[in-house]
Amino acid sequence: MSVLLISTYDLGRQPFGLASPAAWLRRAGAEVVTRDLSREPLAAEDIDRATHVAVYLPMHTATRLAIPVLDRIRTRRPDLPICAYGLYAPLNEQLLRDHGVSTVLGPEAEEALVNEISRSPNPQISKSENLEIPKSPNPQIPKSPNLQISKSPDLQIQHQIPRFQFLVPERQGLPPLQRYAALRMPDGSERVAGATDASRGCKHRCRHCPIVPVYDGQFRVVALVTVIADIDQQVAAGAEHITFGDPDFLNGPTHARRVVEALHARHPHVTYDVTIKVEHLLRHRDLLPVLAATGCLFVTSAVESVDDRLLARFEKHHTRADFVEAVKLTRQAGVTLAPTFVAFTPWTTVEGYRDLLDTIDELDLVEHVAPVQWGLRLLITQGSRLLELSDIQRLVGPFDSKTLTYPWVHQHPHVDALQQSVAQLAGVRATQPRGELFNAVSELAGRHPGAHPPPLARAAIPYLNEPWYC
Repeated sequence: MSVLLISTYDLGRQPFGLASPAAWLRRAGAEVVTRDLSREPLAAEDIDRATHVAVYLPMHTATRLAIPVLDRIRTRRPDLPICAYGLYAPLNEQLLRDHGVSTVLGPEAEEALVNEISRSPNPQISKSENLEIPKSPNPQIPKSPNLQISKSPDLQIQHQIPRFQFLVPERQGLPPLQRYAALRMPDGSERVAGATDASRGCKHRCRHCPIVPVYDGQFRVVALVTVIADIDQQVAAGAEHITFGDPDFLNGPTHARRVVEALHARHPHVTYDVTIKVEHLLRHRDLLPVLAATGCLFVTSAVESVDDRLLARFEKHHTRADFVEAVKLTRQAGVTLAPTFVAFTPWTTVEGYRDLLDTIDELDLVEHVAPVQWGLRLLITQGSRLLELSDIQRLVGPFDSKTLTYPWVHQHPHVDALQQSVAQLAGVRATQPRGELFNAVSELAGRHPGAHPPPLARAAIPYLNEPWYC
């Protein structure tokens, strides 16, 4: 029984979504081959040797890249069982089946994947209900009142998303961490970066978020000992920085605090970054100094807009004023804030775009914004809650199986033209200093640089050198 696990793209990170099911499948007795196509080729012999294939689809770009891969596998092996799993698999089930996928699973698919393969003829693999799952190895976390290993009070009991004990991901067979996105420091040096998840899913239901149609307000924590054991093995492999891939690190604030304190106690030289909602930055402001003290280099936050009307449409549950307050709080705590935006939407105006640029300039955040952010256009995917809005229903065209979106055109062509120009500029000059690119974008938008003159010297910030976002 040889299972071929494939990832096409995962934000430049060594895929947790291959390493985690690999642990389950190997524990059940399967031979597992992992292929991350963002870093290594898929050889014909990989396909020929496999008895089963499972393709990991955590995001939009990964799914688009997977379609020709599925076609190639199906052409070469017409009878080979193919499973698609991950966040974007159930959102695009019919399309995936049209391209030869026989089984579609959602996120948290580890147990279901073992069971699916065990049902095939002559599986030579144990069903998960007969699979003894040992306790995660105790990483000898130092004793501390804040490091007790117990069930987090923030954990919600759900029934839609599977509930199981995560195993420590098995990363052997994946390309080394040194081949993935690195952390670039202000002095120009780079650090090897690893990545893991301390929780999965999200408590919130932001209208534009692709996580919502699948999780619908649910989230799962990964046991503290499992998270730390995964970090341990990546540090042993050379990681000097860890990215936590949680959609929102403070969905479970008690669990989050235990994780970062344990990480810092075991590996005080290792830094990390997290993603946190503006709403949570304000609500849990007492945790910001804890993040700073335990090695958090920056916090990514999906601000999306500085227009309160648009934020209300997205149901972000924060305002422009909240964003400004979050900037103040993070600065006071000594944590760098890296905001992200959906700069172009059906409701964007050129004046509104200039206001976004002005606001970022006034808050001295130009160096904090990745170039790709200035040209991002709203994606309306399958199952999106944006389709609940009557004006969106009137605006979008039929679902496009090539872009995996419902296409829309702005009522003012010059706004779409600006977006295309900015996106092209950001793509061509992705490695240009952020301040220079910001000035070029400002010029395209017709913004007057003299209105808010930048400081003589902006502070560069650490960031991951991966240019793509979604």
